Amino acid sequence: MTTTSTTPGIDLTGKTVLVTGAARGIGVEVARQAVAAGANVVIADLLEEEGQETAAKLGDRARFVRLDVTSEAGWQAAVDFATAEFGGLDGLVNNAGIATGTLMEAESVEHFRRVLDINLTGVFIGMKTAVPALRTRGAGSIVNISSAAGLIGLALTAGYGASKWGVRGLTKLAAVELGTSKIRVNSVHPGMTYTPMTSETGIQSGDGNYPNTPMGRVGQPEEIAAAVVFLLSDVASYMTGAELAVDGGWTAGPTVKYVMGQ
Repeated sequence: MTTTSTTPGIDLTGKTVLVTGAARGIGVEVARQAVAAGANVVIADLLEEEGQETAAKLGDRARFVRLDVTSEAGWQAAVDFATAEFGGLDGLVNNAGIATGTLMEAESVEHFRRVLDINLTGVFIGMKTAVPALRTRGAGSIVNISSAAGLIGLALTAGYGASKWGVRGLTKLAAVELGTSKIRVNSVHPGMTYTPMTSETGIQSGDGNYPNTPMGRVGQPEEIAAAVVFLLSDVASYMTGAELAVDGGWTAGPTVKYVMGQ
């Protein structure tokens, strides 16, 4: 695994960042780019083998910690681990989550609650736990991974869509409350992105393979990660409460072909 940065000019030297769901997909790319930009990174995930392998590949400035994001004790242990290993915590990326693909009326209440517990309550617990550590450093940056489904009403997302709208709102609330503490809180809203998880749905990488977006393709993990690392950095020092869509124009509106009925 290379550690070449795709975000020129971004410098995270001396900062420590905890990234959830970082054993694969978008999370692992965030971790890789953060290390490339000079950060110390704690990779937090339930996937222990993949997480340990990722940390080993990223080198001395990466560590792995097992984390169930629905566990308050687990979150406290993860933040304490980051502080013990690297002397403090400067950034948090709430990336862990699960998706759904059913109609609202077909989704069980049990599954709906589980999705919200992981995707939304997990973000809440993470921010609540990390804030004291960020305050100790005098400043910090929190980046919450929402979704294009948190910007529009997207069919077949049910609990997922509801949770991502919740993450968007919770981000703004936290930004308002934490601004005077110099803790910035922003959300990133990926469109369809090619990862090991989404590839199982049949999507393909490359131009022309996703006509739903104006750009006609799905995103790549490194494109989403670049936006996240930017928000973690001091280059984004006057950004808080922002929602950054990285979706190929999907949420901007329907494509010309769709409007013309082609």
